[in-house]
Amino acid sequence: MRAIWKGAIAFGLVNVPVKVYTATEDHDISLHQVHNADGGRIRYQRRCEICSKIVDYEDIDKAYEDDGRTVVLSRDELKSIPAENSHEIDVVQFVPAEQLDPIMFEKSYYLEPDSKSPKAYVLLRRALEDTDRVAIVQFALRDKTRLGALRIRGDVLMLQALLWADEVREASFPALETSIRISAQEREMSAALVDSMAADFEPAQFTDDYQLQLRQLIEAKLDKGESLDTEETFGAPAAEAGSGEVIDLMEALKRSLDKKRGAGADSAAGKPATKSTARATARPAAKSAAAKAAGAGAKTPAKTAAAATAKRTAAKAAPKDAAKNTRKEA
Repeated sequence: MRAIWKGAIAFGLVNVPVKVYTATEDHDISLHQVHNADGGRIRYQRRCEICSKIVDYEDIDKAYEDDGRTVVLSRDELKSIPAENSHEIDVVQFVPAEQLDPIMFEKSYYLEPDSKSPKAYVLLRRALEDTDRVAIVQFALRDKTRLGALRIRGDVLMLQALLWADEVREASFPALETSIRISAQEREMSAALVDSMAADFEPAQFTDDYQLQLRQLIEAKLDKGESLDTEETFGAPAAEAGSGEVIDLMEALKRSLDKKRGAGADSAAGKPATKSTARATARPAAKSAAAKAAGAGAKTPAKTAAAATAKRTAAKAAPKDAAKNTRKEA
C-alpha cells in the first residue's frame, strides 16, 4: 500500500503523527470503450469550446457559475484556503458508536504510526478501547474539509470519512403516510421467516457473481472469438424479473417459510434438496396407499388371527350377558 497523506491526530495536547492509506479497493474488471464498427478505442479529450484546442490538464482551472456570471479560481487561489493547508486530524468529540447512522459512512482509511515510537498512537487506541467510544474528527483531504469517525479495527486506528448532515437527504414517500393494517399472523410469519434465515455475518462467504461471470465471458470470448454462444457459456438464460407486486402476502410468507424449512432439513441431512423433497413426498403417498389397501381387505395373517380370536371371545360372552340381563329383569 502507498500512503496518500501524512499528518497528525490532535488529541488534546497530544500529537499522534500518522500516515493515511486507503482501506478499500475496487475489484471490478476494468473495461474501456471501443467503436463497435472497427474496435477503435474511444478516448475523451479536454477541448476548449472557444478556441477548439485540446487543453493539457496543467492548463485547466476551475470555475463557478451563478446567474450567468462565472468566477474562475486558479490552483494557487484554491490552495490559499486555510483548511486546505491543514495536515491535522482534529479530535472534537468522543461519542457512543451506536449514535453514528451508517448512512453517513463514506470512505475508509487506515492510519499507520509515523514516528519512531508509536506510544502516542497506542495510547489513543487504548483510550478508545477503554471508553468504548468513537472519536469524531475534522480533517482536510483532496480539496475538501471532511468530518470523520476515528475507530479501532483490530490493532489499527481507522479513519471513516462521514457525510455532512446536509448531504444526507430526507426520505418522504406518500405511500408510507397511509394507514396500513398488518395482522398478528402476518407479523408472526414474517418473524418466523427472519428467524429461519438468521446467521452471523461472514463477508467472505459472499461473492460478486457479476464479476465472476464477466471474467467467464471474457475467457470464453478469448477462447472462441466471435463464435461464442453465450447460452452455452452460462447455461439456461436468466429468468425474467417479476413485477415485484405481491398478490397474497400470507401465501408468499407461507411458501417462503416452507422453502427455508425444506432447505434447512436438507442441509442438516447433507443431501441435495431435490432428492430429499422427492423422498419426503413419496413417504406419505406410500402410507396412504397402504392404508387404502388395508381398507380394501388386504389383511395380514396376524391381523386375521386377532380378528378370529375376538369373535370367539364375543360369542362365549354372549350367553353370560343374556343370563345376567334375564336375572335383572326378574
